[in-house]
Amino acid sequence: MNYLSAENLKRSYGARVLFEDITFGIDKGQKMALVAKNGTGKTSMLRILAGLEPSEAGEVVTRNGISIGYLQQEPELNPKHSVMDAIYDPTNEIMSVVREYEEALLDESDPDRMQRSFDAMDRHNAWDIEAQAKEILTSLNITDFDQKIQTLSGGQVKRVAMAKMLIEQPDLMILDEPTNHLDIEMIEWLEGFLAASERTILMVTHDRVFLDEVCNMIIELDGGQLFKHKGNYSVYLTNRATRQEVEHANVDKAKNLYRKELDWMRRQPKARTTKSKSREDAFYNTEKVAKTNLKKDELTMEVNMQRMGSKILEFHKVSKAFGDNVLLTSFDHKFRRGERIGIVGANGSGKSTLLKMIMEQVEPDSGKIVKGETIKFGYYGQDGLEMKEGKRVKEVITDIAEFIPLKKGKTISAAQLLERFLFPRSQHFQYIDKLSGGEKKRLYLLTVLIANPNFLILDEPTNDLDLLSLNVLEDFLLEFEGCLLIVTHDRHFMNKLVDQLFIFEGNGKIRGFVGNYDKYRFALDDEKQKKASAKKVQKETEKLAAKGKMGFNEKREFGLLEQEIPKLEKRKAELTLEMESVVDDHEKLMEISADFQRVSDELEEKEFRWLELSELES
Repeated sequence: MNYLSAENLKRSYGARVLFEDITFGIDKGQKMALVAKNGTGKTSMLRILAGLEPSEAGEVVTRNGISIGYLQQEPELNPKHSVMDAIYDPTNEIMSVVREYEEALLDESDPDRMQRSFDAMDRHNAWDIEAQAKEILTSLNITDFDQKIQTLSGGQVKRVAMAKMLIEQPDLMILDEPTNHLDIEMIEWLEGFLAASERTILMVTHDRVFLDEVCNMIIELDGGQLFKHKGNYSVYLTNRATRQEVEHANVDKAKNLYRKELDWMRRQPKARTTKSKSREDAFYNTEKVAKTNLKKDELTMEVNMQRMGSKILEFHKVSKAFGDNVLLTSFDHKFRRGERIGIVGANGSGKSTLLKMIMEQVEPDSGKIVKGETIKFGYYGQDGLEMKEGKRVKEVITDIAEFIPLKKGKTISAAQLLERFLFPRSQHFQYIDKLSGGEKKRLYLLTVLIANPNFLILDEPTNDLDLLSLNVLEDFLLEFEGCLLIVTHDRHFMNKLVDQLFIFEGNGKIRGFVGNYDKYRFALDDEKQKKASAKKVQKETEKLAAKGKMGFNEKREFGLLEQEIPKLEKRKAELTLEMESVVDDHEKLMEISADFQRVSDELEEKEFRWLELSELES
């Protein structure tokens, strides 16, 4: 069943055509993502489909009776409303039924009204809607339901708007960057909610894991053409690579044929036969294919990192709180050359505050932060680029330098650098406020990198960046030889780049973990399984204690433990010596540390079980 059809859509920005002759449909149950680079009109297309903007050509046809919900990047809710008032939108049928029922309860003068509202609640199955609303809001970390919208942060407003849509359950959900302003735990919850939902979805998102887990259709806008890929993001990447190989092969074939046919065209008389006219038409078609420009936009990054001394950055017993909200308590850490640390934790737990303390934007309450003399920070914050009114794109770069130093003593002009960062000459004198959100973020990233930092601090760098920019940024950061400190909710980005984590657990506690995010989640799951197993063992032990003696299986287990424990103790001692011998080899040290932790955990578990069984034996 077709829910929505888009036919020959067009949108331009001044003389620049964003897209043209775009045609596709959305069927019931599809979970579709639109993929395209920044500045190609993704948000404009969503707004056209949602009926908020007109198309310059073509039309959008929706099936009669279906409801459409649109989640904007920056939603607009009544600032005077409470969270629950915002949720109970009277324009939504179910919510209006609930509101009418609540008002009828207070109106004792009209029993008929009470009966009508009761029947309506039954028809719409709306009796538990309030409980559902509070459950969804809580899952998105909105817990004060009476708080006014005007007192919320931009991220909190987005989450309320998200909750409102999920509660209303429109037939077609159109989502513009739904994972922005969500921490990883919220993203994983939303991921599961949407994947399990039977609702139809069209989204724009840069979160590749989210795309993989939720979507079953990818539509790609590339070079003004729309390509459809059935499957998730991983399938799309495979299909795109295959398509590009075929395109290159066709162009190469056409080039060879074109050279032969061009010679024939030059030798032919002006008067053509019917046969030669047909060949001539084929020639022009071949010429068109042969001259196809397959050169894709490529974002390249090449900066000259400054030399880094032995002392880098040290935290000594650093504490920070805002009122009763404790963010750090006696935090200690000495950064080493080449460390790549990811920071995870709930929103408001202090992640961004830690970065701001490094940048001296926030003072610690106690403790000391010591910085090495050779350290040059590059800081990419959530607030983005500070824009002066009337500032043009090129001026942002030339205000820093007309010529920028690269590796091996090379330099590059501001104009050339902008072109490398996918800003064509036609955009250099464009005002910044005319750029898309993603283009602004890309320009901001450029201003950070051209300062040639040796310690990069990135606070949510993936927000609003297109997938091309993300992939290239990842490749650049993999080659970056300095220190890297990242706050991000993008699991793919973190898994690819970091080798250890700072986990903000709340109440000022920060736990270190060696490994990326996937390894951390695996460790958490393993920890949960161990706790469940320990509870099971405890119950079995209690049963045995009640019997007062050890059975055959317990005696056998006890004997095996007495053999295994000495072996584990020996291995633990060996790993301790190995760690001392590779203290300067950071990568090897992390590998041995992981083995040491695994052996220690296993030894502790077996020793605990041995003690339990030894009590039964006595």
